[in-house]
Amino acid sequence: MQLKNVILRPVFELMDEGVIAVDKEGKLIGINKKAELYLDLKYKDNIRQDIREIIRNTKLIDVLVEGKKQLNEKFSYNNREFLVKRIPIIENDEIIAAIAIFRDRTEINQMNKKRIEDKGYIEILDTLLNTVNEWSVVVDEEGIITMMSEAYKEFTNSPDAVGKHVTEVIENTRMHIVVKTGLKEVGDIQKIQGNKMIAMRVPIKKGDKIIGAVGKVMFKDLGDFHIVKQKVLELEKELEYYKNEVIDDRSAKYTFDSIIGNTGKMEELKKIGARVAKSKSNVIITGESGTGKELFAHSIHNASNRKFGPFVRLNCAAIPSELLESELFGYEEGAFTGAKKGGKKGKFEIANGGTILLDEIGDMPLNMQAKLLRVIQEKEFESVGGNTVKDLDVRIIASTNKNLKKLVEEKRFREDFYYRLNVVRFDLPPLRERKEDIKELAIFLKNKLTKKLGIYVEDISKKALKYLENYDWPGNIRELENVIERALNLLDVELTIEPHHLPKRVTSEKISKIYSSDKKLKAVLDEIEKEMIIEYLKRNKGNKNQTAKALGISRVSLYKKLEKHDIKDI
Repeated sequence: MQLKNVILRPVFELMDEGVIAVDKEGKLIGINKKAELYLDLKYKDNIRQDIREIIRNTKLIDVLVEGKKQLNEKFSYNNREFLVKRIPIIENDEIIAAIAIFRDRTEINQMNKKRIEDKGYIEILDTLLNTVNEWSVVVDEEGIITMMSEAYKEFTNSPDAVGKHVTEVIENTRMHIVVKTGLKEVGDIQKIQGNKMIAMRVPIKKGDKIIGAVGKVMFKDLGDFHIVKQKVLELEKELEYYKNEVIDDRSAKYTFDSIIGNTGKMEELKKIGARVAKSKSNVIITGESGTGKELFAHSIHNASNRKFGPFVRLNCAAIPSELLESELFGYEEGAFTGAKKGGKKGKFEIANGGTILLDEIGDMPLNMQAKLLRVIQEKEFESVGGNTVKDLDVRIIASTNKNLKKLVEEKRFREDFYYRLNVVRFDLPPLRERKEDIKELAIFLKNKLTKKLGIYVEDISKKALKYLENYDWPGNIRELENVIERALNLLDVELTIEPHHLPKRVTSEKISKIYSSDKKLKAVLDEIEKEMIIEYLKRNKGNKNQTAKALGISRVSLYKKLEKHDIKDI
């Protein structure tokens, strides 16, 4: 029996229940670690001891005497209740030993509960796999299929897939690899029965151990994926459009940090702008087209205490004079033929609590100037067709590329309206007066446009930048942006904008020669004068009388200039 005990003990240790064994005399001959834990005793301290001295109420002795099994019996020990099986060991019709196999009833109850829960989870998962016609599969840690949706079974023609290795059922599968690596695979292209599909595979972990993996066919055909992808792109474009619409209509996008330029004048304007923004005063921004008047207006709003309020823009030149009043102040239902049901809010009402930018204010009709003057003075307004006075809290920023002072003198702009608006004035310099900023502006616009156009460009060459810096830019920053965009569209395999990508008007040798030299103004003017005289003499085939007329000078003045510049007969 000693030999058998040596053999049985390792077997007992593999069991999840407590096990004790006694010989025919009732002496302890075997006990596993689970039983030691349950009974709070040690094998080495109790071996060969009478079991009745160890467990006083044990019934193993009854089994030795009667030779009958006792199954699913209950017994208590150390305030714990166990469920036990007692079995006699019979050899040649003689009882030679008995064993008891037992487990704590609390553990059994927990196991039963978990089994019920697991069964519930399995039923829920099985329902999910089969009710939405999905192609899904679950494998264990060995790659054996434990669950598979009916739709996937039907496609793979494997009604009895469960229990088989996944490689036997699914062509080109990687489920067994995911179980080994523990790495998730999403968006992998998998070919099954000639169809290219997009699959997803995710390992299932319990603690740090991988116990299986779940796989799903995300798109059953690449064509489906491309259709969805195109739809998403369209929706993104639509979302971007509406986002821009909201931004365009209701908020300011730029700040003083967005304004590129470090020349003394621009730095001073930004500094004053940031200070003035904190006040409630009306502002006029003047400057040629393309100098950034709207950008400056955005920045003032965003630096003000009204930055969380609306920012509304209105181009006075773009709206017919007969519609301008309803556009500014809104209208009531039935105010005029074609009036929208329920009426419409005007720009001033929309901008209440924020800022309104009246662009191209110089084009506003005189009658509207009078109405707007009253609104500024009284801080209230009435909508068209309405009889209710509405309070107004709006800061007005006006902008124009026209000389308002001159328009006042010509009686085309009300003087009182002009002075009401002209509390703080910003005169933005043209680009030709801030050439030191051209390089920084060009690089900024290049980066902005490459992102917009989806073109990769590394740089603008030094020579191309020199041409940009030498050009006069009558269209200011707007023209510079157009020139950079044109250059980007002309690039082939080059990654740098070169002079040949620029328009001829920018790379004109005459312009480059003048601006790249170190000559003083008088020398430059003399050079231009000489070139003009020679050019006009050529056009008029040397006829000095016609040349003088074409140049708008007298013949005597022409002869003096010919002598001054040492111009011979042509």
